[in-house]
Amino acid sequence: MSLAEHAPLPHPYSALTPDVVQDALASVGLWGDGRLAALSSYENRVYQMHLESPTQGHDQVVVKFYRPERWSDAQIAEEHAFSAELAAAEVPVVAPLALDGQTMHRFGGFVFAVSPRRGGRRPDLEDFDVLEWIGRFLARIHTVGEAARFVHRPSLDAETFLREPRDWLLEHGAVAPEVRSAWTRVLDEALTLIESHPALRAEGAAMDGIRRLRLHGDCHPGNVLWTPEGEAGAGPHFVDLDDARAGPAVQDLWMLLSGERRQQTQQLGALIDGYEQFRPFDRRELALIEPLRTLRLIHYSAWIARRWDDPAFPINFPWFGGRDFWQGQVDLLTDQIEAMQAAPLTV
Repeated sequence: MSLAEHAPLPHPYSALTPDVVQDALASVGLWGDGRLAALSSYENRVYQMHLESPTQGHDQVVVKFYRPERWSDAQIAEEHAFSAELAAAEVPVVAPLALDGQTMHRFGGFVFAVSPRRGGRRPDLEDFDVLEWIGRFLARIHTVGEAARFVHRPSLDAETFLREPRDWLLEHGAVAPEVRSAWTRVLDEALTLIESHPALRAEGAAMDGIRRLRLHGDCHPGNVLWTPEGEAGAGPHFVDLDDARAGPAVQDLWMLLSGERRQQTQQLGALIDGYEQFRPFDRRELALIEPLRTLRLIHYSAWIARRWDDPAFPINFPWFGGRDFWQGQVDLLTDQIEAMQAAPLTV
């Protein structure tokens, strides 16, 4: 059955009314003053709320309701534990508040967490000083990340980001029939190139000496909030460890790159200059940038398709699912195959 033919049932988030959000906050002993603003988040539902009286020094909090059935309790607990380790190491992450000794709470069928509200703006990634500063803190995240391993959270590899999403898309008829064979063909070619890197094979951990660390996992510019110099808490702080998983260190760097090759090389150089003030960076990982970009491209298509019963997705992704979209994916994957066959970035 195609996505267009699927008749969606009411999504669980339809029960998450403003009253339920306020009652959930009250269930952990915090009282909102009625002001509530939905923050941009497709995966979860996230709200900024004002409190009647400050709690742990905060008069505003962010309440995050996890998407039902995405993560297990054990996986969410690992995310919270990792963020607590980072905060204890004075890495500027926004970690959940411990309320009555707990960071994970339940209300109305939802798992939720409460974090302090932190302001900031998108970092200026054309400023090499900003990139160097971010690089220093990424190194510190990875220093904490290598101190232990995730037990319950998955790894970033070709199995979880390509094979399984591919199989789901084909099984559920999500790929337009007119381009399904072409899409499958280029996907298989891309998979061969990706799995030529042992670090990205599910069974290939450390086979080539590249370590899998606990990572932020989704370190795009929107998850790095910047406070200018001269203001309290100047510099970057990192939000949303929802996609924290194990993988190569370069995963937390490449999404901060943009533009033509020359520009990306300069940006990467600034990031690594900062990074190596705290820990060495394995240059062999530069060859993983385009394979990782390809994995994200495929995973992204399946991510949207799996959530099509959430009313927010058809509204915000109206271009998804038709023949033109999937032909565009074939073209993008063809470009990525060329990029993976080219020489990697150098610094």
